[in-house]
Amino acid sequence: MEKKLKNKDLAAKLGVSGTLVSLVLNNKADQHGIKKETQEKVLALARQMGYFEMLRERGEEAPVEQKPGIIGMIVPTLHDPFIYEITPHLERAFANIGLGFSILTKDPDDLRFTRLNTALRKFFSGLILVGEAADDYTIRSLKTGNFPFVLLEKYCKTLRLNTVCTDSSAGAALVARHIEKLGYKNVVIVTTENSSKYDTQSAETLKDALSRIETLNKPVVVELAQYPGMKEPDISQIERFLRPPYRAEILVIINSGLVYPVMALLRKKKLRIPQDVALISMEEGIGFDLMYSPVTCVRKPLSTLAVKTANIAWSEVRNAGKGKYKRQVNVSPELIVRNSCGTI
Repeated sequence: MEKKLKNKDLAAKLGVSGTLVSLVLNNKADQHGIKKETQEKVLALARQMGYFEMLRERGEEAPVEQKPGIIGMIVPTLHDPFIYEITPHLERAFANIGLGFSILTKDPDDLRFTRLNTALRKFFSGLILVGEAADDYTIRSLKTGNFPFVLLEKYCKTLRLNTVCTDSSAGAALVARHIEKLGYKNVVIVTTENSSKYDTQSAETLKDALSRIETLNKPVVVELAQYPGMKEPDISQIERFLRPPYRAEILVIINSGLVYPVMALLRKKKLRIPQDVALISMEEGIGFDLMYSPVTCVRKPLSTLAVKTANIAWSEVRNAGKGKYKRQVNVSPELIVRNSCGTI
């Protein structure tokens, strides 16, 4: 070939911008909404003018011709509402990039995953580790082998890694400001003794945010015990905070799974929501908008989390896990105000 073929040469022939041609050849056209018909015209002309042959002569491969492969998402459980709520968003995000997507569960007490750790690299181009599935052994094993991976809703303080998380501090600030605005004084934060590190951190972050509000009394954290043989934690532990001398005016539930049993207890005690005690959940749960009363909650930005995770995962795959820059992305959540907090 007499001269190097450039993107601008293709763009001039087609009457489009050089940026559009670059996006198509770098396999980013779907992300930017470029029509399939336009993509096909760019690729057809690139083949006709010998663009791909030129790259092969130089020992290179165009990103658009690379086989993207499959991204695996390792989750601690399929029973977490967050998992099946974000899954459709992730499927769409990876489909737009051209990557396959699959989910695996990882039981922390199951030693099979440790043996599969090496085998997973044969099946997947990259991994997403969600929450408690991202244990130290797995993280260090993948990092040592330069295997592409992203942590979702898991922050690692000791290592420089790619992470995508909901900003728990922003969520706590939203709830604290709303409680202050409503004029409540006595706040009880409800969590469990064996809760995940993420839930424990959320409870502490919320407690700190509430403690900074001078008009509130010191918030109380109730860690519900779950005894052997019990399917649910001992909800009765919050009863003593529903009457004097403390008498909670509002309950803030850290885990959405606790909302239903707490509301059942309140109904049993003939306590009305929000007339007798208000309630806010730090997570959104299925059917919260249909309950009586509809539950005010902090909603995670699922679509944004999915897009950020997919883009970082693809970047890691493209760089074979050796990308120079690691990104820590925190996305602010949204407070969905419903009747349970006392605001109609």
